[in-house]
Amino acid sequence: MMMGLVSGRRRATSNASSRSSGDGNQAEIEDDTLVVEPEQGNVLGHIISQLRPGADLSRVVLPTFILEPRSMLERITNFMCHPEMLLPIPEIDDPVQRFVSVVKFYLSGWHIRPPGVKKPLNPVLGEIFTCYWDFPDKTRGYYISEQTSHHPPKSSYFYMVPGHNIRVDGTLKPRSRFLGNSAASLMEGTAILTLLNRGKNPAKGERYILTQPNMYARGILFGKMKYELGDHSFVRCPELDLCADIEFKTKGWVGGTYNAIGGTIKNEKTGEILYELSGLWSDEMFIKDVKNGHKEMFFNALRSKPSPPLSRPLEEQEDRESQKLWAKTAQAVRERNHELATDEKTKVEDMQREEAAIRANDGIEWNPKLFRRVKGGPSGPEEGEEDLEWILNAQIDGATPEKQAAQIMAIYPIVKGQRYKPVNWIPPRGSISGPSTHAAQPSTGHGSAEAGKDSGLPKVQERSSSSLNEDPPAIDPAHKSTAEIQALLSATGARPTNGPLIDFHQDMKKSLPHSVKRSDTEDSNDEFLDALD
Repeated sequence: MMMGLVSGRRRATSNASSRSSGDGNQAEIEDDTLVVEPEQGNVLGHIISQLRPGADLSRVVLPTFILEPRSMLERITNFMCHPEMLLPIPEIDDPVQRFVSVVKFYLSGWHIRPPGVKKPLNPVLGEIFTCYWDFPDKTRGYYISEQTSHHPPKSSYFYMVPGHNIRVDGTLKPRSRFLGNSAASLMEGTAILTLLNRGKNPAKGERYILTQPNMYARGILFGKMKYELGDHSFVRCPELDLCADIEFKTKGWVGGTYNAIGGTIKNEKTGEILYELSGLWSDEMFIKDVKNGHKEMFFNALRSKPSPPLSRPLEEQEDRESQKLWAKTAQAVRERNHELATDEKTKVEDMQREEAAIRANDGIEWNPKLFRRVKGGPSGPEEGEEDLEWILNAQIDGATPEKQAAQIMAIYPIVKGQRYKPVNWIPPRGSISGPSTHAAQPSTGHGSAEAGKDSGLPKVQERSSSSLNEDPPAIDPAHKSTAEIQALLSATGARPTNGPLIDFHQDMKKSLPHSVKRSDTEDSNDEFLDALD
């Protein structure tokens, strides 16, 4: 699901109640702990020694050995990787059971996480990731995302299955904090799941508002390095007056267990508790009907296989798309070549700083290419969606699933064979006064721009001082390329004046031995702080 600091795993064995008596072997589960090499631990100690509890980690450059080889924009798709839980929901007539099924779908994605204490790559401003799922019933799910802010980070996304009346809009706003022997990723932001064939207002559908638990990496100074989800999250449907309050429980340092959840589903209007939730989000979860006391398996993470999305080949992707943008960094991370990963990651980050400097120098305000500001407030068309901040800048209102799919694919290339329409002319600075309000249309052709071909990164175009003094040519607002030019200008730009608080890239160029492993201690004496305090 949508994740920040995530961690590592070591194998352990467990017997789960759902396993048949005929199982001769204990199934393996993973306990989210990590063994770190001594010198790697020293690098972490170097960073942490310069921080105080409560410090913001968003401007700290982290070592590549704790990075997941994919962007946060791609990581968000974990949320959609159990379509078997999601697709039947719009056809459930009973409103309470429909809500319960939404809660089940919500809980189904948390067990999907990478090996190691891992944090996804921070997307650069304007980075885009798209993908899709092909389902057994010949329908298809589409995902479009863009990094709509870098400081503070905001990842906006859209997901839709036209053949099943399902739409999701969301914005993830992670904030990192140092908490002594723990680091926290506070997962702010909201997702709105809409069932388009339900609800009292057909134009709005039936909406479910979802928040997320916070994420913690514990034992970063001493003891086991451990990943936990913590604090309360909510699934709420105002139209049905139903709410699920789910507590992701952190292990107390005296008792308790890892990865436990507890919670209730209740009618907010009457206060009546309808169901109780319990179990482990990484293993088996249960639901109990309070009225009759019946308890049953709700979701079994050990026996559920995620369905990862499909994406276009790298050769069809534009330079600003996540997989192509981070390809060299991700490959080096996978190969554990930390020096090369650091160098490649730095190239991407330096490109972003250069772009920001150009925007600041030219007085250009950056605007997303595919998303726009939410038009909320009283009587606004998107009233109630204000927490999203950004929403897809396109109208998806086709009369049939096929027409809706065509509208989605016209926003930006998603499936194999689609290519983004190249732009052939860039006007001088100052010739356009405002940002584009329409996304440029993708093309099904196979032509591609040559910019950034050698490095895999977009190139910043230099201009002579004499060209800056020339009067710009007149612009024809009706010309078909105007919107494309405006969108391109919005995507340029630079290096912040104050830079990162800590940059240990040079530390990572030291030779690190790979034969010595750090031993885990049995107990960790850190004080665990609730991120909401």
